Amino acid sequence: MYNLKIIVASTRPGRKGPIVADWIYEVLKANPSFSTELLDLAVINLPFFDETNHPRLQKYEHQHTKDWSAIIDKADAFIIVTPEYNFGYPATIKNALDFLYNEWCYKPVAFVSYGGLAAGTRCIQMLKQVVTAQKMMPVTDAVNIPFFTNHINDDHVFVPGETITKSAEVMVAELLRWTEALKPMRNKQG
Repeated sequence: MYNLKIIVASTRPGRKGPIVADWIYEVLKANPSFSTELLDLAVINLPFFDETNHPRLQKYEHQHTKDWSAIIDKADAFIIVTPEYNFGYPATIKNALDFLYNEWCYKPVAFVSYGGLAAGTRCIQMLKQVVTAQKMMPVTDAVNIPFFTNHINDDHVFVPGETITKSAEVMVAELLRWTEALKPMRNKQG
């Protein structure tokens, strides 16, 4: 069983990311290939990057960095759930990525994005540049949710349509393929 972390990128008040993340978390709980944990950056509450040494050295001074390192190091794969802010990604996810380096290497990452007409796709294109610089493998298949609030019911539950559900199935299958493929590379890296 592979260790999968779902990361909620948005931290602002009134955000809908946790609602979308709860849905994809439930999808993954039914998958016997993954042991899934939901990580909310609002709860983790990292400060802006404040380490003196480059993350590649792993000479962390602050307990929050040591804790974040331990969480991410255990993971075999990731799903980032993110909105699009001004055609880009939230600063909080970039900050969370920047804190570490080795802990991210040779691990696949999939994306669930949400927004208006563009469904967060521009955000994902920018994030792919960042994660590849950290030697992560961005999965091509993603879940991009346009006009996402139309899928949130009166009980604040995300209710996907058939297309979104199928997108999630395809993305998870591809994430599993890459997780299996990259495991030997991480073992060799040691």
